[in-house]
Amino acid sequence: MKKTLKDVQVKDKTVLVRVDFNVPIKDGVITDDNRIKAAMPTIKYLIENDAKIVLFSHLSRIKEEADKAKKSLAPVAKRLEEVAGKPVKFVPFTRGTELEEAIKSLNAGEILLFENTRFEDVVNNEVVKNESKNNAELGAY
Repeated sequence: MKKTLKDVQVKDKTVLVRVDFNVPIKDGVITDDNRIKAAMPTIKYLIENDAKIVLFSHLSRIKEEADKAKKSLAPVAKRLEEVAGKPVKFVPFTRGTELEEAIKSLNAGEILLFENTRFEDVVNNEVVKNESKNNAELGAY
């Protein structure tokens, strides 16, 4: 029998959730938030059951370093905060000490969203496609 989220004890656990927040953004404004709203039943369940919620997603394609400025998940974090009716901690990194510390400092029922995982596709102006090609090292991180 396949387990669902409701079959797992999440109280006081850090739960990493891959969400689909690949939403259309024009001039820094989300033009359709249906994907954010679609994730809310899972997020609400985790909040109600005192999980420490860590969300991650990609947004669009990153083909060069300059794309990163327009394709941040920061506007998504703001909209999620409005939809969820509670603060969302946004970490502008996909890995590293700041992200690790932010996750460790989460309390039960709190939400953290970290930066667009597609930022891993371009590193130091080099196209490496770590996220798009399911890089094993990135997945192990």
